[in-house]
Amino acid sequence: MRVPAYAAPAAGQPLAPTVVERRQVGARDVLIQIQYAGICHSDIHTVNGDWGPQPFPVVPGHEIVGVVAEVGAAVTRHRVGDRVGVGCMVASCRECRSCLDGDEQYCLQGMVPTYAGTDRDGTTTQGGYSSHVVVDADYVLSVPESLDPAAAAPLLCAGITTYAPLRRWGVGPGTRVAVVGLGGLGHLAVKIAAALGAEVTVLSQSLKKQEDGLRLGAQHYFATSDPATFTELAGRFDLVLNTVSAAIDVDAYLSLLAVDGTLVNVGAPAEPLSLDVFSLIGARRSFAGSMIGGIALTQEMLDFCAEHGIGAEVEVIPAERVNEAYERVLASDVRYRFVIDTATLS
Repeated sequence: MRVPAYAAPAAGQPLAPTVVERRQVGARDVLIQIQYAGICHSDIHTVNGDWGPQPFPVVPGHEIVGVVAEVGAAVTRHRVGDRVGVGCMVASCRECRSCLDGDEQYCLQGMVPTYAGTDRDGTTTQGGYSSHVVVDADYVLSVPESLDPAAAAPLLCAGITTYAPLRRWGVGPGTRVAVVGLGGLGHLAVKIAAALGAEVTVLSQSLKKQEDGLRLGAQHYFATSDPATFTELAGRFDLVLNTVSAAIDVDAYLSLLAVDGTLVNVGAPAEPLSLDVFSLIGARRSFAGSMIGGIALTQEMLDFCAEHGIGAEVEVIPAERVNEAYERVLASDVRYRFVIDTATLS
């Protein structure tokens, strides 16, 4: 099945219209007519070659919402007409300890990413900047009908990327959470942490988005460009969730943690980060990382967001504006996620 798409032909090159081949629907496959595809900063890192060589041409997109168009003979969970989603992975070994524990994203054989990965048939996976995709049914999520489909698309990456560590580190009533950065990831972290019952503080470079942060559910908002912020907030938080994809002063942010607090990095800067180990030893602090979530946890997140009316703040664009959108993301000129209307591909 040949379908229209937008692909990056080479590292650092603008995306351009193309046609990609989708495999025949197998017994356990689902054919999805894509409605919306979110633009993630990871897409830009991949296209620009920030994370190493890629199997170009690459069709990005791992925040996918659409409608089931066809199901294989062995598929029972999804039916034609269902609203569904696909996140950052489309296969894993299903046999290792991580997969059996529901952590397919940490598959010991390597999970198969939605794009720029090697699929089970040896072909390169191509993502959601496309009109259709064929995915193994076990990696297809049910998107509740109460969620706006465009606002739901970023939940498949940005939503689970923030939900997973908030759940893992026990965020709930009585916990104090700081979210570093109010962007595509950060604005959802604020919404979700607030819905979990935490006291939420936004730490942003400036106060220009303060009104938004408080509207989204934060109780406090501080500028990290002001050195007094780190003095005033020293030892305050149980969890600091860093969502930015740029280098930070790790020691400065560790100083904001209470005893036994944790700084969790979900942003993925291209350059290494360093720290002074005494920033950890002094208060039994931890520095951790987290990457999306397993299929069951992602479904839990979608259901939680539906229950609490949480969706991303989005700007919907036609496919031909994708390169402009990339430039605006890099300039921090979006509040808070671009989403491609894939109907404009046909």
